[in-house]
Amino acid sequence: MKVEGQHDNDQGMTINELTVGQSYEKTFTITAELIERFAEVTGDHNPIHLNEDYAAKSIFKQRVAQGMLPAGLLSGILGFHFPGVGTIYLSQTLKFMKPVFVNDQITLRLEILEIISEKNRVRLDTRFSNQKGEAVIIGEAIVKPPPQ
Repeated sequence: MKVEGQHDNDQGMTINELTVGQSYEKTFTITAELIERFAEVTGDHNPIHLNEDYAAKSIFKQRVAQGMLPAGLLSGILGFHFPGVGTIYLSQTLKFMKPVFVNDQITLRLEILEIISEKNRVRLDTRFSNQKGEAVIIGEAIVKPPPQ
């Protein structure tokens, strides 16, 4: 999704191009392959993520994505799309509300809550929802947009 005023991928939006209330959304499909690739990168080989038989006996009754998998996708959005290239990701809080399952459609919604011009910082609401509209991960991020 292109945000009004967003640059092409060669340069991110500066603090002067951002406004409180401005938002960005993107939807991802959490596939079994993505879960398996994330396990390889992180070393999180918990069988609840990778083994159907094991997961069927769990409280979830099916495979669950690693909590940090959707959260990790946020880094790519911040650094490449909104605010975009040149953005420095400074901090993040996360609260895991519901599990994410194989083939869930997860929508990430970012909304600017505060602009701290004197420090070139932006505080963002970060919210991940599943295809049912249920919040699965909520939190806040602080980023430093690219210099002007």
